[in-house]
Amino acid sequence: MGYEIVFKKRFAKNLLNVISYLELEWGEKVADEFYDKITELFDLLASHPFIGAPSVKLKNLRGVSITRHNRLFYRIEKNKVIIVALGDTRRKNYH
Repeated sequence: MGYEIVFKKRFAKNLLNVISYLELEWGEKVADEFYDKITELFDLLASHPFIGAPSVKLKNLRGVSITRHNRLFYRIEKNKVIIVALGDTRRKNYH
């Protein structure tokens, strides 16, 4: 039995912004590929929640790379993986 994946509102907003940007700048195919990659990551986290590296700056958060420019931040609580936010690795203080 795997962990339950739970999404915070901040993450949902981040995801919509990234998908919209990718679709506008790079096309629907690139946006769809990003979405597919992130949904595969959710499946992986449900069965292997400790694969992400602990955040150096944010206590109790873990991070895992999605692409070269995007990192997913989450925390583990009992039998849940709480998806908190997407970070842009090009920003100076992205987490």
